[in-house]
Amino acid sequence: MTNEIIQFRNVTKQYDDDPAVLDNVSFEIERGKFYTLLGPSGCGKTTILRLIAGFTEASEGDIYFNGKKINDVPANKRQVNTVFQDYALFPHLNVFENVAFGLRIKKMKNTEIQIKVKEALSFVNLEGYETREIRDMSGGQRQRVAIARAIVNEPEVILLDEPLSALDLKLRTEMQYELRELQRRLGITFIFVTHDQEEALAMSDEIFVLNKGKIQQSGTPIDIYDEPINRFVADFIGESNIVEGSMIKDYLVEFVGGQFECVDRGLNPDEPVEVVIRPEDLEITTLERGKLKVRVDSQLFRGVHYEISCYDIYGNEWLVHSTKRAAVGDEIGLYFDPEAIHVMRFGESEADFDRRLEAYTHGVVHEQ
Repeated sequence: MTNEIIQFRNVTKQYDDDPAVLDNVSFEIERGKFYTLLGPSGCGKTTILRLIAGFTEASEGDIYFNGKKINDVPANKRQVNTVFQDYALFPHLNVFENVAFGLRIKKMKNTEIQIKVKEALSFVNLEGYETREIRDMSGGQRQRVAIARAIVNEPEVILLDEPLSALDLKLRTEMQYELRELQRRLGITFIFVTHDQEEALAMSDEIFVLNKGKIQQSGTPIDIYDEPINRFVADFIGESNIVEGSMIKDYLVEFVGGQFECVDRGLNPDEPVEVVIRPEDLEITTLERGKLKVRVDSQLFRGVHYEISCYDIYGNEWLVHSTKRAAVGDEIGLYFDPEAIHVMRFGESEADFDRRLEAYTHGVVHEQ
């Protein structure tokens, strides 16, 4: 058995004459990992979930589960379970009967149902809640019931469609930890849908960033954050300072009137680029030491840091996250290391980026 549990091959989903919700998407999901589909509303992430679950059919392309094409396999025959945004619990059934519902549909023996429901509730720390009414449960408890109902059927994949969105911030953070730990204990594949970047970064083994029906970039949270492929990813994942520049040569880039050492390579000399520096990678310093000279426009206290907005002489805004304060109107210097600079080619796709690095590694940088 291969390690890939789900494969999408050139999958398109389109309704009537509207633009494609998913546009020729291909990817693979490995078993036993926590995946997140991340992107703005309408980008196609929930459509991917529905295609995997069998709630909708692809217009073009093929979907494979454990190496077998499942385009025509009905939803109730697929080894997946879905946890919905509203949990879709039955209000007239207590906790035990909500979790047992799928097992009763399968006509499982009562003794076996008792064992499996007890095990599922234990996994989500709800032992002793069997007779509790759903209306008497908190939001976090209801979510755990929904997860218990999903895992009791022993699926190979659990699909989670923004299940934390209705929770308050504190409970949402707690449930992020619980979900991640639960996935590790179960050892099965979780595919989680969210538009919350911090949630995706905190929970995932791998992230797929989507926009307008296409996967813009996939990778680990660190890959996505530190090496964004294009402006959309850099802007959507965390906060970024993005300015236009020009590549001088490998390890040297020009922007805002200066030339700066960087760690990027494989681009052509004089090629127009976009330069990304994260706010936390900018250090407030003296004008003499600063690589950039800016004037402070505003400052907000965010608890663990100050969020400082500055402008350089070219009119570029620079956002700085720092434990140091700076008075509005002050001229200050900003210092950054070469590793803080990330250079992006205009409009580069993930495949283009991979090919560029591979070509450079083999000593052949192709002209674009």
